[in-house]
Amino acid sequence: MADIYLEIVTPERVVVGEQAQTVTAPGSEGEFGVLPGHTPFLTSLQVGSLRYKDASGAERCVFVSKGFAEVLPDRVTVLAQSGERRSDIDIERARQAMKRAQERLESGAPDVDFERAKAALLRAQHRLSLAESRAAARMSS
Repeated sequence: MADIYLEIVTPERVVVGEQAQTVTAPGSEGEFGVLPGHTPFLTSLQVGSLRYKDASGAERCVFVSKGFAEVLPDRVTVLAQSGERRSDIDIERARQAMKRAQERLESGAPDVDFERAKAALLRAQHRLSLAESRAAARMSS
């Protein structure tokens, strides 16, 4: 089976740059999947988990926070505001971010930017969920 080159880039770094068998990403209109030879398209992304099978067939997950994806028959390029491999997510840091966002939302303070706080909460929830799924998988093996 031919592979797809997957590249996930944030303003700070290249998060992923490797061959993949399949890619599934959180598009703005819903999740989409890509196989080698896919029809080209460009889409925006929402906050969520991008999953892919690496060249050996192992499933990998990356948290992505908004951005764009370009799909070509042999390549998927993701330009994301932020991105983190599941193995790099600090669970405690994600919990603290979620707690801070919840406190801002619950405070009712007039100077709180509620849209920004809701976005921070959504990012923290996705990061925590992804990281905890890694921890649960380790405990069951």
